[in-house]
Amino acid sequence: MQTPVILVVEDEEVTRLNLVNLFQGEGYHVIEAVNGEEMYQKLEENPVNLIVMDINLPGKNGLILARELRQKQNIGLIFLTGRDNDVDRILGLEIGADDYLTKPFNSRELTIRARNLLNRTVAQPVVEEHKSVVRFNGWTLDENSRNLTSPTGVARRLPKGEYRALRLMLDTPGKIFTREQLIRHMTGRELRPNDRTVDVTIRRIRKHFESDIDSPELISTIHGEGYRFVGKLEK
Repeated sequence: MQTPVILVVEDEEVTRLNLVNLFQGEGYHVIEAVNGEEMYQKLEENPVNLIVMDINLPGKNGLILARELRQKQNIGLIFLTGRDNDVDRILGLEIGADDYLTKPFNSRELTIRARNLLNRTVAQPVVEEHKSVVRFNGWTLDENSRNLTSPTGVARRLPKGEYRALRLMLDTPGKIFTREQLIRHMTGRELRPNDRTVDVTIRRIRKHFESDIDSPELISTIHGEGYRFVGKLEK
């Protein structure tokens, strides 16, 4: 397996160099960019596996860049930023970031999160290569492309977190999955106190096919327990 490539997008020089040295010390190939323009240039030149990006960047900020990225490709994305308010955190996850860590950060925690994400996206790609599809309530989920196709034929490629959560529930319709089980399947890490990653991800999934996300028909909230798929699978 080739060495994973990490792209650090950070305009503050000391922080950027510290991150480069940190990831290089873990054995990764690391490239760097100071803004969105450089980021896109590096992406064209390198097969990047993971982006670690600040939100406060010159020009387009990280939230805008993440939204643009998710419309084109599904590279692993971790926000590493000094913006620690809940609004930015939730917005970052809604846009499609795989993780969100605030500064000052624990170097060990960051490398563990990065490793877990890369283990899912690089070391075990066979999980994502199946070509079978799952059909439910007129919708189709393709395992190979992660495309969710509507009854009218409109396809949308799901971020990995959304795909993994939805696929897990579709595999066992009616089974209640706890937040602990879902976060472990989605990200490879344990649920942290006040962690809303699962809830935000389920809400994003519901937006794709629920007519009213506050009164969902396909993914049911089991209060105090978790979530389960209550739609109908099709052959």
